[in-house]
Amino acid sequence: MTEPDAAASSESPSNEEIKRALKAYKKRLRLTRLDDESRLGYGGMTSGSKSGITAITPPNQYPAAIWKELANRGKLKYVGQGLYELLVCLSCQVC
Repeated sequence: MTEPDAAASSESPSNEEIKRALKAYKKRLRLTRLDDESRLGYGGMTSGSKSGITAITPPNQYPAAIWKELANRGKLKYVGQGLYELLVCLSCQVC
């Protein structure tokens, strides 16, 4: 019983799984930035400011192997303490 489990954990994640994980990461980053930007900071008449959030903890629905693979592929950058930074911009899919 332990052999199939070991083989499954040593396999690299599928491309489809990696795409879904990156999409979930982008959505979480977008919502985190929106939440940060929409707070009332200094006064009621302020227009808000750009978010300074560049890295977040990735969604825990996906294993750490997927985030490491995305970092190896150059989509994310590990910045320490469990945080990953997006290396492609959110507005376009080409970068």
